[in-house]
Amino acid sequence: LKRIAIDEISIGRGHRYLTVVLDLNSGAVVFVGEGKGADALKPFWRRLKSSRARIEAVAMDMSQAYITAVSTNLPRATIVFDHFHVVKLFNEKLTELRRDLYREATDLAEKQVLKGTRWLLLKNPENLRDDRNERARLEEALSMNKPLAAAYYMKEDLRLLWSLSDKAAAETHLQDWIARAEASGIRMLKDFAKTLRTHRRGILAYYEHRISTGPLEGTNNKIKTLQRQAYGFRDQTFFMLRIYALHSTKYELVG
Repeated sequence: LKRIAIDEISIGRGHRYLTVVLDLNSGAVVFVGEGKGADALKPFWRRLKSSRARIEAVAMDMSQAYITAVSTNLPRATIVFDHFHVVKLFNEKLTELRRDLYREATDLAEKQVLKGTRWLLLKNPENLRDDRNERARLEEALSMNKPLAAAYYMKEDLRLLWSLSDKAAAETHLQDWIARAEASGIRMLKDFAKTLRTHRRGILAYYEHRISTGPLEGTNNKIKTLQRQAYGFRDQTFFMLRIYALHSTKYELVG
């Protein structure tokens, strides 16, 4: 057990949370905890200690609770911030910016254009559909609002961070991104630049351990399917065992 991913999943109608740990080498679920955050991982750390497994790297989001928990219990492991979560966080901030600009707009035509670009801003350029005139609609909105255009193009530059040749190139790209964001005069970009600067080490660690929480997405979908199939079933222990059995590979932490 060398590389793991940690993520949380919301299941059921009552927004019940589970924290899942996946062995990235075997693809096996090695832990499922009730709730979310650091408290949900406490049983995992006890099992890990008794198993004497060595963890080299952990893929996770930028949650401070996770950072503290992993740093405390795995001081020698490399923390790798999941790039999908980083881009997702930026997209959330971009959505908030569009909403604020919409509220501030006084021109009705501009408001209408901004309203129609909610999802277009979040799409990757290669996924824009010309048969629906999506590219033209997006370009119209960006031409009407410079702060929105700046944030959108910075989003595309951010995506490039994980596709460079090596860590040195990525470090240069990240530093340049942060400098441009800080000089933009746009509060959202300046705030996000601060976030990236704070978490710079874990972001660039991707080039040391090319891991992410991506493999957990498929597992989380399977768990949600299990939950729907077992709706109304009250045997929680059996449900947890079903999750562990999602993969044929045996898990190591039997605590």
